[in-house]
Amino acid sequence: MKALLTGLGVLLVLAGGLWMLQGLGYVGGSFMSGAGQWIWIGLATLVVGVVLAVRGLLRGRR
Repeated sequence: MKALLTGLGVLLVLAGGLWMLQGLGYVGGSFMSGAGQWIWIGLATLVVGVVLAVRGLLRGRR
């Protein structure tokens, strides 16, 4: 379960980061490029990913 949470968190961080960069216009070639709503969707995904990854890493230390 620890590896699953951590892995899922890392994937969400990467996806959220990519979506943010597309929303900001730094990564082109997609319908998301330059669309401001993807900045916020990416940020929310990134935050959820960080929370999951940290929970996964800290799981079992208690």
